[in-house]
Amino acid sequence: MSFPRRNQGSDDPELVRRLSRRNMLGVAAGATAAALLGAAAPAAAAPAPPESGHGHGHGRPVLPPGRLGIQLYSLRDKVATLGFAAVFAELRKYGYDEVEYAGYTQGSAGPISLSQLKRLTRDHGLRPIGSHVGYYASDPAAYTFAQNLDRVLDDAAALGLPHIGTASGPWRYGSTVDGWKRCAEEFNRYGAAARKRGMKFYQHNHSEEFSFASDRPDVRLYDVLLAETDPDLVHLEMDIFWAYVGQYRYSVRPDGTPAPFDPLDYVLDRPDRYPLFHVKDGDRDDTAVPYGYRMTDVGDGDIDYRRFISAVNRTRHGRHAHHWQAEHDNPVDSLAFARKSSAHLHGLRERRR
Repeated sequence: MSFPRRNQGSDDPELVRRLSRRNMLGVAAGATAAALLGAAAPAAAAPAPPESGHGHGHGRPVLPPGRLGIQLYSLRDKVATLGFAAVFAELRKYGYDEVEYAGYTQGSAGPISLSQLKRLTRDHGLRPIGSHVGYYASDPAAYTFAQNLDRVLDDAAALGLPHIGTASGPWRYGSTVDGWKRCAEEFNRYGAAARKRGMKFYQHNHSEEFSFASDRPDVRLYDVLLAETDPDLVHLEMDIFWAYVGQYRYSVRPDGTPAPFDPLDYVLDRPDRYPLFHVKDGDRDDTAVPYGYRMTDVGDGDIDYRRFISAVNRTRHGRHAHHWQAEHDNPVDSLAFARKSSAHLHGLRERRR
């Protein structure tokens, strides 16, 4: 499968060589809280997924079994007021299999240790799949990859995480091609250190990663990240909502020439690089929202997740190599969001050919 004809920096032979090489490698490839929520006893087996009211048909489920997770940032308000145990009990009732941490306390009701968090997660029948940690900070004692790599990896290992990553973009040295190459070198180092611990390092995108280099406006920065990071060491968690926002914002170069792209193409080119996804939805709105989409609960927006997940499933090992994490940055009711999102995704069925 060839690399899509997104802008690859034709005036920079070395960058072109790296883009080509990288994309040829493996292409085929609390008790009170519990009472408030009616928390169930720890589950030994998955409950039946909630019924979907969307009427998606009776074909094969689009969502692979055992692969639905949620980014706990979406539920930070309930974690803070009710505690992890009550939230985990609800998630299991809603049919979730996995959780991705956003920090290990999130203002939880009462102190909690890593061993307690690991036990609570597993006792409620959930798998911890990954966690977001900061990339860098000015404070040398900061809990980031750049400042305290060993501590970050020690904690991830204590929790038994298969993935450990950052939601920070590669902006540490600016928006030039060379600046992103420097960040890629650091990501490679973090990835190598994580791999020695049996984990995968990953980076989560927002929309700006799809913008163009300030010194090379013909080069999309996301392409630099892909080209300059080792695919065996650095993985990607595509936030699908923000990728579509990036498509809306950056399908035209600064000089006005077209530069269209489809976020799905990136995944289909290198599915092995995308073990994790954020499933986040949005209504397309060209007038009232500056970035083209208004964030919604999953299933209430315009992003075609039947198409997206089905296409990824058809790649090599597709139904067994990816994890789908529901997310909403600021849901009106976070538990209702979690319940609705699970129902929608479990209700999706493949189109009959």
